[in-house]
Parts: sequence; C-alpha cells; structure tokens
Amino acid sequence: MNANLLLLLNALSTWYMVGLIWMVQIVHYKMFDRVGEDVFARYATDHARLITPIVAVPMLIEIATAAGLLMTRPGNISFTWAAVGIALLIVIWVSTAALQVPAHGKLASGFQPNVYSTLVTTNWIRTIAWSIRGLLVGWALWTLLPTKV
Repeated sequence: MNANLLLLLNALSTWYMVGLIWMVQIVHYKMFDRVGEDVFARYATDHARLITPIVAVPMLIEIATAAGLLMTRPGNISFTWAAVGIALLIVIWVSTAALQVPAHGKLASGFQPNVYSTLVTTNWIRTIAWSIRGLLVGWALWTLLPTKV
C-alpha cells in the first residue's frame, strides 16, 4: 500500500478514536453511576454489545496501518516516529484487554462502585495515549504539507 495512503488511513482512524475516547471518558463513563442499579446490568451488557463494532473496526485499521508505517513511511517520517506510534498502540491495547474489558465484564453483573471508579480512572491511560497518537499523526501530516499555513 502507498505510504501516503497508509498515513492518511492511520490518521483518520486515530483521530476517530481520539474523539470517541474523549466522549466516552468525559460524557459516557461519567454517567454510568446515574443509570440506576435495577437496570444497570442490562445497560452494561448493551453498552458492551453496541460499542464493540464502533471501536473494533477503527482500532483494527489503526493498528494495521501503524504496522504498515513501520515498513514504509512517507517523506521524512522516521522509523522512530512509527515505533513510538506502535508503542502507544501497545499501551492502548494492553490497557483495553487487561483493565477496561475485565471492568466491563464485572459491571455486566451489576453496578459496583469500586469497579466503576477503576474503569473511569484507568481509562485515562487510553485517553492520554490516543491523544498523544493524535498529536503524533497530526505532526506527520503537517510535515508533509507542501506549504505550511
């Protein structure tokens, strides 16, 4: 695949996830404790089922294009830049698998204040890592512009 197209797809998927993770962190997760204990288990189960296709496709595009950018990069984009991008994705994926997914699994059986608090707190790992990735790909796109604005 063309290096410029790889970077564009990577940037689009990254910025999609940056917007989504901030909305989830600031709005969606903050309202989990307002659902009501009598319906929370159903709410948590529905959340997991409905959010999965919204995040899975862009996350897979993001990691596939980031891996591609390790092998072929446009312009003067360095291997180090690509490696930092992959390292941030590893942090995101490990955090997702080790912290957020298990927390959602526990919440599917009912609201638990300590699990909810852990979910909101540990999700900052992904929020910060994706935000840094957004800046990273933004910088790469900026350096490739023929004329700077």
